[in-house]
Amino acid sequence: MSSTIIVRYLNPWKYKREQERLRRLTALRQRDGDACRRCRRLMRFDVAQGHDLGPKIECTAPVAEGQPEAPANLCLTHRRCHAESIDHTAEVKERIRRKAEADLLSKSRKRKRKAA
Repeated sequence: MSSTIIVRYLNPWKYKREQERLRRLTALRQRDGDACRRCRRLMRFDVAQGHDLGPKIECTAPVAEGQPEAPANLCLTHRRCHAESIDHTAEVKERIRRKAEADLLSKSRKRKRKAA
């Protein structure tokens, strides 16, 4: 007996959620292609669920509670790209950008001093 058949009977809600997720993933993949919406690199659909290079369905617009997510508001991203944007307000994103910019400038100054 296949494990999916066993899961189907022991935990039918989990099976239905997994089938719905696969249906959404397939529809989004046909619409958007295999590239990540954020970094434009190819996603890997053959890796285990939870892998950094695997696909993650991301909601691009807020949805009212109890309302289903519209397919137009969904997109595919890498799990690692999706994780970068979670829980970041505009202030936090600006702080991260400034820190990265400062690090970049300090590295370029160090290189100039070593060359001189």
